[in-house]
Amino acid sequence: MSAVRLTLHTGKVIEVPAGTTLEEISNIPGAVDSPSPVMAAMVNDKMTELSFPMIDDARVLFLTLGNMDGYRIFQRSLIMLFLRCAYEVLGKDVRVYVKYALKTGLYCDVDGSKEMDTDPENCARRIKEKMWYYVDHPEPISQMLLDLPDAIDLSKEQNMPARTRLFTYRRFSYVHMYRFGHYEDYLYGFMLPNSARLGHFDLEAYADGLMLMMPSRTYPHDVPQVPDMPKLFSIFEESRDWSRILHVADIGALNEQISDGKLQQLIYTSEALHAKHIANIAEEISARGNIKLVLIAGPSSSGKTTFARKLAIQLLAEGKTPHLISIDNYFVDRDAMIPDENGKLDFEAFDAVDLERFQNDMKQLLSGKTVEVPVFDFVTGKRKDKGLPMTLKENDILILEGIHCLNEKLSEIIPRDEKFKIYISALTQLGIDEHNRIPTTDGRLLRRIVRDHARRGVSAQETIARWESVRHGEDRNIFPYQEEADVMFNSALPYEMAVLKQFAEPMLFRIQHGTPEYAEARRLIKFLDYFQGVSSEEVPSTSLLREFIGGSAYENLDHFG
Repeated sequence: MSAVRLTLHTGKVIEVPAGTTLEEISNIPGAVDSPSPVMAAMVNDKMTELSFPMIDDARVLFLTLGNMDGYRIFQRSLIMLFLRCAYEVLGKDVRVYVKYALKTGLYCDVDGSKEMDTDPENCARRIKEKMWYYVDHPEPISQMLLDLPDAIDLSKEQNMPARTRLFTYRRFSYVHMYRFGHYEDYLYGFMLPNSARLGHFDLEAYADGLMLMMPSRTYPHDVPQVPDMPKLFSIFEESRDWSRILHVADIGALNEQISDGKLQQLIYTSEALHAKHIANIAEEISARGNIKLVLIAGPSSSGKTTFARKLAIQLLAEGKTPHLISIDNYFVDRDAMIPDENGKLDFEAFDAVDLERFQNDMKQLLSGKTVEVPVFDFVTGKRKDKGLPMTLKENDILILEGIHCLNEKLSEIIPRDEKFKIYISALTQLGIDEHNRIPTTDGRLLRRIVRDHARRGVSAQETIARWESVRHGEDRNIFPYQEEADVMFNSALPYEMAVLKQFAEPMLFRIQHGTPEYAEARRLIKFLDYFQGVSSEEVPSTSLLREFIGGSAYENLDHFG
């Protein structure tokens, strides 16, 4: 039997019989330099499932659960295991929906099950026991290729209208699906070769459904407890209600509205819901009477800047005079920053803010004194202490926007009852179909790719390369404090992917094969292919989406009163 020569990422060069699978190769001592479980491999810079047999010489990099692509494969395969077991336990006539992510958990709805209505804890226990059975007695997860009409017929047979709609607008004449025992499903992306590597999970009853818990990328062998995040969960539920109002709970429904000429109505109704929510927040702030400080925080590309300006307008309508301040203007000078453990400057670290100067200015402003709010020059990396003079009068209110605004340490000198905290994020309310959700990070990444290219001259490749670091900063500085907010605002718009598509695709296609960012670019291109693209002409200049695609009416609106 002939042999193939493989150059591994660890530096090890091995020869194996032709036809040896990547899964078998991953078990060779020295093939992997991480204790984290292997999920897939990059073969000559192309992502490949572990079931793939090697028949030619190649370069191989194994992807573990600690890698983002590897984590997606683990999550997707675990969902396949969960769905099979849920249908086996509850019956094939129930309908299961994979909905939201709460930290490392996935919230799932189950409709049509009396047992779920009366004894959800027992349902969770029985499904979990069945899942463990297939981990201990693993079965293969194999790919199957269906002609598009057959895939549509299967979706109808499985009573999955969202998937039927999705496939109706599919551009390809075939569909890659997966079979796990007797269970067949369409899950967006690559999978593990079998159920043996899925032994780190938990399943519990949560709200009216089930929470499927999995480990984090950092601690791949530990499954955390179900998170207690009632505020974030409620904003997801509100988004679901909005989807029902708009009749766009999934991509196929969006494509239908576009094809039926109803896009304009969808855009204007979506924008009206945004405007109504912001107006309600302004009313709540005004009703409290003693609020002097509004603090807004959210992850990258959540739309903080436009939201702050739209809120300021609504506060004007409430008889308040708002003043906008960005926490970025209180950065310490770049040459005074302390590098992180990798020798890089971390602008998202809490220590990057001149806390003493910031707190002193806030104290002076709130006592009625005039303060010159500094301006940070990102070109020189230095703060200009001579800035815009600001004085707060009796009916004035400060609006602060920045990454650390929910961290109580930032504003601890101000009594809590005089502050109002807002968390904003783009929590995508669309699903791909019943079993495939759209990660909120994908929406934010596409927003940032478009904005960075147009406004900052940064290529899509550079944005993708920085994204891991950006998300690390969010995990450290934003997400731990999101439940501290008084209210949450979902900045996602159900139609935005159809608009972003025309801007993002050309940038993503420029990323060349062989670069580290190529695989992520191709994944995003494949994702955008689900959407019917539309022109941005119908997007109002007052839309939050304009912060990313340009043409915002709020572009230079920083001063009020």
